[in-house]
Amino acid sequence: MTIQVTVPELGESVVGATVGEWHKQEGDTVSVGELLVELETDKVDVEVAAETAGVLVRIQHQSGEDVEIGDVLAEINPDETTVSNGQTASTESKPAVPASPTEKQTSKEAEPKITPVAQRMAQEKGIDLSQIEGSGTTGRITRQDVENFLNRQEAPAPQIKEERIIPAPAQTTMTEKSDGREERIRLSRRRRTIAQRLVEAQQTAAMLTTFNDVDMSAVMNVRKQRGSTFLDRHGVKLGFMSFFVKSVIGALKAFPRLNAEIDGDDMVLKHYYDIGIAVGAEEGLVVPVLRDADRQSFAQIEQNIRDLAVKARDGSLSLADLRGGTFTITNGGIFGSMLSTPILNQPQVGILGMHRIDERPIAVNGEVVIRPMMYLALSYDHRLVDGREAVQFLSRIKEFIEDPEALLLEG
Repeated sequence: MTIQVTVPELGESVVGATVGEWHKQEGDTVSVGELLVELETDKVDVEVAAETAGVLVRIQHQSGEDVEIGDVLAEINPDETTVSNGQTASTESKPAVPASPTEKQTSKEAEPKITPVAQRMAQEKGIDLSQIEGSGTTGRITRQDVENFLNRQEAPAPQIKEERIIPAPAQTTMTEKSDGREERIRLSRRRRTIAQRLVEAQQTAAMLTTFNDVDMSAVMNVRKQRGSTFLDRHGVKLGFMSFFVKSVIGALKAFPRLNAEIDGDDMVLKHYYDIGIAVGAEEGLVVPVLRDADRQSFAQIEQNIRDLAVKARDGSLSLADLRGGTFTITNGGIFGSMLSTPILNQPQVGILGMHRIDERPIAVNGEVVIRPMMYLALSYDHRLVDGREAVQFLSRIKEFIEDPEALLLEG
């Protein structure tokens, strides 16, 4: 009797996935806990392991197919095991013989670790993975590594061919471009889900954005004076993000509706502060969450943000890292953005957008001076948050950033 391998629970609000790389093929022997296949969700990649030993006798869904929770991915026969000639034998008839040291070293074990996206790209481009050095944790090869490898190769100039007009069955015509100037690539599940949720956020929420600018001089002075000591003591740099996380929490305490959500006809106020930090990953934007950020020190915030960013780049974020969140901060300034209108991360009702720092002339005490200025943007759901609240919320953040000592009074 075979044992079915099904799509497991994928976490909060995740109902489907796309089959990624199969690490075992039909006829392969598997042991308990051995990785069978990776599933790509809109949030993270989920590894599915064997819950019983035996032979993988049937794969029901191939790489690239969409599946839902409970769907059968494969079947394992626990009463069989493979032998050297490719046939199968009953596990009851012969005891298992330990493999010799040379037998344990299989070609699959020698292959480098690689993300599913990078694996597909390498296969499509015919790339020898042994020529690529992974930049991720434990040397894992990412999509960026594959792209960098491709960019280093000298690609021959494409031969320009004339377009051919091919008659279609319904007496219409279609143009086939055979000069390689167009490429059709199926969107990943994560990218499709991101697109769907962004559209839903704009169609559901009464989204509005208010702006302000902030003088970064005080924060920059603190970093200049304390940065070396902070690094020596905590092993992490004192960045801007910890100041903004602390300032956001102080403002949320003063204006709690920005830390709420709408559930039907109810408003759910949240008396905890799980702050999402938007991070650009290879498959699209992800928002890992700082749990109980109000209880974390500046050093803990910087350390946790650094760790989450590394995991995002490596594709090793877990569902627990992404679950929930009461308010989000996104920093387009690291990419050079001067101003933007961030889109809500539903069901949250507020998101703060940070931007690049520019030296600009401003008036101070009747004199024009040059100061490092940053534009801030707050997008909010007008169904729950009034414009007055939103403006005052953003002004409170400005006050904290321009006077960091005030953060001490907020605990």
